[in-house]
Amino acid sequence: MKTDIDRLMERDGLDALLVTGPTMHNPYMVYLAGGVHHVTQADLIKIRGQEPVLFHNDMERDEARKSGLRLRRYGDFNLREILLQTQNNEIETTAILYERMFRDMGITGGQVAVFGQMDVGKGLAIFSSLQTKLTQINLVGMGRNNFLTEAMQTKDDNEIKQITEMGQITTQVVAKTAEFIGSQRIKNGLVVKDSGEALTIGDVKKQISLWLAEAGAEAPEDTIFAIGRDAAVPHSGGTPGDLIRAGVPIVYDIFPCQAGGGYFYDFTRTWCVGHTPDKVLEVYEDVLSAYNRAVNSLKLDQSLFYYQKETCDFFDSRGHLTLLTGAVESGYIHSLSHGLGLNIHERPFTGVSMELSDKIYANSVFTVEPGLYYPEMEIGVRIEDTYWAKPDGSFSCLVQYPYDLLLPVKN
Repeated sequence: MKTDIDRLMERDGLDALLVTGPTMHNPYMVYLAGGVHHVTQADLIKIRGQEPVLFHNDMERDEARKSGLRLRRYGDFNLREILLQTQNNEIETTAILYERMFRDMGITGGQVAVFGQMDVGKGLAIFSSLQTKLTQINLVGMGRNNFLTEAMQTKDDNEIKQITEMGQITTQVVAKTAEFIGSQRIKNGLVVKDSGEALTIGDVKKQISLWLAEAGAEAPEDTIFAIGRDAAVPHSGGTPGDLIRAGVPIVYDIFPCQAGGGYFYDFTRTWCVGHTPDKVLEVYEDVLSAYNRAVNSLKLDQSLFYYQKETCDFFDSRGHLTLLTGAVESGYIHSLSHGLGLNIHERPFTGVSMELSDKIYANSVFTVEPGLYYPEMEIGVRIEDTYWAKPDGSFSCLVQYPYDLLLPVKN
């Protein structure tokens, strides 16, 4: 949680941190600036043991005030003078501006962690120049397993509330999707609209985007609504022109966030429209069994690798290849879980880069999402819900929704 940041900075020998970029769709900035605000460029500096300071331009001063942080204007640092001094050299101007901001904060030495969003080449040039101006400072870049992501892994009550609200929006949109498809009719094995035209993946995805926008949410990383072979490639978003065919599995993986880049939710169901072929039902039942086994065995402080291995062992016993038995494109080919928050994927992880610290701690929010994929048979099945590890050791699925494979069509 945020209350852990100073302790974690001290543990890691960090004296200050800098986060740069907008206060929208910029997870570290949103986290430390207290939410999404319409500030297109800002810099947040926090000295260990002190409250952060947000630097901004004059045009966005009212939005910056919404953060509740102590504010400083870029104009306070004689930006016009710096531009004349550098002859409008963007790199040197920005480096000198940072130097003045750091000195104003009293940061003239020590370890400073750097986060945020900036063009990589531009950032390299700016911070290399800054390092030559403040030689007693050591600017430190970090990977995704860092003290901030560690703090972000455990959520406070307000964060749980926001994620739950996003889950409610998500499942409302899923219900609208089911109703929309179910209100059509089937003709010659295709789902068709009242006009007689075949319903396409693109038709449905346009409706999903509309419903999310109406609810104050967005899908910055798209939505997976994929049928047939696409459904059997886990991260295929779906082909807009594909027709929705009766009895062919659709993987519907929807992971929207609060508008502007706030908290995410992650949810998946698999549907067959009109009827469920026996082979699809067989695969689906194995995935649902794996899901239930994982959920029923959840414990605090348990490494996520344990659950990944248990899921692999179960699928192997059912005759499916897994990551542990050589699966590459067919069978169980991804990890079981990931953390969720201001990033769609954050700690704890269960992928190949997971660490011993990737455990389920109290107040973690994470997914459970087993799946099986057979492109050659046009079968892809995944089930996913988002869970909260409560402090009392119990686990709560944040939002409930039916697990029916069959999506009936009324006509």
